[in-house]
Amino acid sequence: MGADFTLDQKRYLEGFVSGAKAVQIARGAAPAPSAAPVAEMTGPDAASHRAMARTEAEGRKLTPEEKAKREELGLDAYDRMRHAAREGTFPKGPDVLRWKYHGLFYVAPAQDSFMCRMRIPGGILTHWQFRGVADIAERHGGGFTDITTRANLQIREIPPTDSIAVLEGLVSLGLTAKGSGADNIRNVTGTPTAGIDPQELLDTRPLASAWHHCILNSRDMYGLPRKFNVAFDGAGTIGALEDTNDIGFQAVDVMDGFGVTPGVWLRLVLGGITGHKDFARDTGIVVRPEEAVDVAAAIVRAFIDTGDRTDRKKARLKYVLDSLGFDGFLKLVEGKLGRPFTRLAAEAVKPRAEPDRLAHLGVHPQKQAGLNYVGIATPVGRMSATQMRGLADISARFGDGDIRLTVWQNLLISGIADADIATVTDAVEALGLSTKATPLQAGIVACTGAKGCRFAAADTKGTARAILAHCEERVTLDGPVNIHVTGCHNSCAQHYIGDIGLIGARVPVNDDGDTVDGYHILVGGGFGSAAAIARELYQNVPAEDAPAVVERLLKSWITHRVAGESFADFTRRLDPDALKALAAAA
Repeated sequence: MGADFTLDQKRYLEGFVSGAKAVQIARGAAPAPSAAPVAEMTGPDAASHRAMARTEAEGRKLTPEEKAKREELGLDAYDRMRHAAREGTFPKGPDVLRWKYHGLFYVAPAQDSFMCRMRIPGGILTHWQFRGVADIAERHGGGFTDITTRANLQIREIPPTDSIAVLEGLVSLGLTAKGSGADNIRNVTGTPTAGIDPQELLDTRPLASAWHHCILNSRDMYGLPRKFNVAFDGAGTIGALEDTNDIGFQAVDVMDGFGVTPGVWLRLVLGGITGHKDFARDTGIVVRPEEAVDVAAAIVRAFIDTGDRTDRKKARLKYVLDSLGFDGFLKLVEGKLGRPFTRLAAEAVKPRAEPDRLAHLGVHPQKQAGLNYVGIATPVGRMSATQMRGLADISARFGDGDIRLTVWQNLLISGIADADIATVTDAVEALGLSTKATPLQAGIVACTGAKGCRFAAADTKGTARAILAHCEERVTLDGPVNIHVTGCHNSCAQHYIGDIGLIGARVPVNDDGDTVDGYHILVGGGFGSAAAIARELYQNVPAEDAPAVVERLLKSWITHRVAGESFADFTRRLDPDALKALAAAA
């Protein structure tokens, strides 16, 4: 190939010709003669292009998204993105997908603007980074950010002219949005109290950071057939929901006498995708913490080889595991890793401490004597730029300078001295936020909803706020209840794991086909040691009626539960008709 082609273009063309030849051979046709043989494709894109070629050689059709990625991977679109920003234009067709590789989501028709989602490994950033994001959101977006259910931040309402300024502004802060959307490994989550938690077995911050940088610096990690989630849980007070991830690493204490060095290892769980009604399952494998990044990379590379590229709905790791079985898939991973895994019987591991479902709000002592972290409620995750700057000031003046985001759409400020607790809580209240850990406030989460996402069927954040305001005045809870409000079957707010889950629906209101925002309502979900998929109880509840329905469900539980019975256990014990009857009478 001539010198006019870049190295990436050469690799693409080599892969394209190799794939075309594979298809010709599979169909019984002789490949067209060429002046010189084309070498086997090499380089970081080779594995994904070979997977595409194998799919076509088997007579199966690639999805449009796969074809778009083969034509131009989103990582290579930055120069065109700059020109589009200069011209003030939004992406069209396959470019909508490609722009997401840089963290830019065109959210039309919900809004004629971009959303930018970041990468914040472990959900921890500094006070000055947090302040810098507030400035970017005010200068180039809607003047607010949203905390996501992956302990991340989003800036919304970005005009097309400002898209590159946002991306480059984040890089100037030591942050990035690269690979935060599309068919990529999403934000790396970890224990939010890592390094300060009296209960933890392992500080997950180095692991989350190492995996984050491995992703950013390994181009082949962008060759996936679909999105991918990884979480590290250090067995701390606040859980990381690692069992809802494609890969979960759980810190465990291995006892002596089982053929391996005793101490802290990571248990490997695979295949979580609660939107498809499945939790990550224990593989029986344990990994030394220093091996975790290599293991994660080997799993991702095996998934690149085996993931479905013909059906977007079946293109997640769960379906590879369903097809090959855990043993079959893990043999492929061992091949990538170059060595066998260490397997341990369950009885070799000490029981893990349970997380505290209220510990992400309020004041809690750290393992460092005389210091505390303060969990701050940000209603359904939204903060104004002014509030963010105020929180950054509190962290810088009274804390250790860190802001810690959680999967519960709130944040922690760590390193607060005992003597400063009252001052800090007063300062938080002055910002219009709260540190109070009420069971409802601690457990309510919501996705972006119809006001900012084209997939959502209802205004989820508005409904979540309405449920909180309505029920806090009418129901006194003595235990945690999680309420997850999600807008569509992508389940960004994970409605299937909530004690009460709401999924958006268009509810018909007359025979003319008119609809209003509404929900199907589910009950009985859970996570961790209480993992369960919620079951549907009500269909087509108008959004304006949802708060009262939730109120009646909570009151029926308080009135009719047996001693010590959680809401989830109560709803699992009774059949749907009995639950509805009790709620109707509440």
